Amino acid sequence: MSTLTALSARKKSRTAQVFRWLWRHAGITFGGAIIAAIVIAGLLAPWITGHDPYTQDLLNTLLSPSADHLFGTDDYGRDIFARVIYGARISIVEVVLSVGLAMLIGIPLGVISGMAGRYIDLVIMWVMDMLFAFPGIVLAILVVSILGGGLINLLIAISLFAIPVYARLSRNLTLGLKRMEYVEAAQALGLSWYRIVVHYILRNAVGPIIVQSTLTAGTVILAAASLSFLGLGVQPPMPEWGTMMSDGRNFLGINIYLSLFPGLAIMLTVLGFNVLGDGLRDLLDKRS
Repeated sequence: MSTLTALSARKKSRTAQVFRWLWRHAGITFGGAIIAAIVIAGLLAPWITGHDPYTQDLLNTLLSPSADHLFGTDDYGRDIFARVIYGARISIVEVVLSVGLAMLIGIPLGVISGMAGRYIDLVIMWVMDMLFAFPGIVLAILVVSILGGGLINLLIAISLFAIPVYARLSRNLTLGLKRMEYVEAAQALGLSWYRIVVHYILRNAVGPIIVQSTLTAGTVILAAASLSFLGLGVQPPMPEWGTMMSDGRNFLGINIYLSLFPGLAIMLTVLGFNVLGDGLRDLLDKRS
């Protein structure tokens, strides 16, 4: 009995520790819960909604929320709740691919700039400064106007204005870390440039990069919704939140729900990423 009692006490102690940790890091808990709920809803959309987001019912258009249509219907009779939930899938894809592409290009450029120095650093940072000279949304509009609308071109446009963020961040981290004693010792031992970057630079730069990726994700959601709202991003009939808000603006005096629920989904997602990013920054910042 004493052994069982001890095991039970340990389990309760671990559970209490987990809850205390979650309580101390409320930002991570709250933000992570929001993002997890949105991701799960997008992945399980067919089992959650019960309606097809593309099926039109012209006899039941612009309906108010009801038991059968939780968020009502749009001007084509499509279920708004289904389209909002399926829209979470597109938003997840936008965040993962845009942030991933920006990191894949920006981080190596920043590390090379910080490690090489001199002329290579000057050229890379000069290019990044050129991209920074344009406001992000203006640069994205310019790129999409040249390449055309669509999801792929939208992802390229958003990634382009996010690349300088990661390039500058990784450069600054590299400049600081390469002056550390353990990096200088590794150089004195004759370790290759590749091993120094992978094992000493990037490993210690993971925390700030993760924090920046969560904060960038909120910007990606807003930029993608803005471009789609202007008709330069994802095209109808795909259930994208910005496109849904654009379609609903013509019916604000008749049925506000067409724009309200997609707008709330955007606000909630951006809030989740921002709160999560703030929580991760507090957790990973050694000075806090």
